[in-house]
Formats: sequence, structure tokens, C-alpha cells
Amino acid sequence: MSADEVPAPPEGFVPSTRGPFTTHNGPLFHRRTEQSQEHAFFVLPRHCNSVGIVHGGMLATFMDGVLAGGVARATGAVPITVHLSLDYLSMARAGEWVHGEAKVTRQTKDLVFVEGRIWSGDRDVMRGSAVFKPMKRKAE
Repeated sequence: MSADEVPAPPEGFVPSTRGPFTTHNGPLFHRRTEQSQEHAFFVLPRHCNSVGIVHGGMLATFMDGVLAGGVARATGAVPITVHLSLDYLSMARAGEWVHGEAKVTRQTKDLVFVEGRIWSGDRDVMRGSAVFKPMKRKAE
């Protein structure tokens, strides 16, 4: 396998289709159940910093997407990040699958509050919380 090859994703995961920024930084995958949606990516060398661990910016980008995905699923709207808070708990390395999930904790008329976690194997890598403004999708 070359440095940029991604193995088959874990069972039930399919490629995620998102905007150009996220697509450029992927590939990303997701798996939906009736109760939840789990996100994942396979750590490639290009996702890592100079010491071989996943770059904090990559984890922040992934968490923002995980949390936004939770809001989109709950509201059907396009979530715009208003506030993002992250706690880095551990590290992930090239060759590992990183997973994430989110849970909406509160909704008001104009805002949605959400919490999430990212893990690799049995290690929690990050926890995060955010506030999103749900925007209506433009008619096409």
C-alpha cells in the first residue's frame, strides 16, 4: 500500500460527500444508524505533523465536521459554526482509523448546541462542544 492509499473502511462506512475543503482534507467516511451517525478517517502521512502524529488542525477540522454532521442530521439545515471548543486528550498516528460522534444537547429558535468525541482504538483523542446556527438550504 502506498503512503496515500486508504484501506477499505470499517464495516458499514461509506464515503462522505462534502464541500471542497473537507474533500481535499479527506477522504472521510460515515456510518448511519437509526440512533446515531459515526464519522471516520484513515490517518495518512499528509494528515500528520513533523513528529508523526495527526496535526491538531486536522483533528479540529474533523471535529467541526463531526459536530456539524450531528446538527445537520437533527435539523436538516446547513450548520454554520458560531463557537467551537476543543480539548486534545491523546494522539493518533498514521495508519490508524480515527472515529467521531456527536450529540445535540439543546436547541433554541436560532442556535443548536452539540457535544462530541473523537477516538482511535480504545483512546479518546479529543472532546469538543460547539454552537451552530442552522441555515436553510437554498432552493436549487
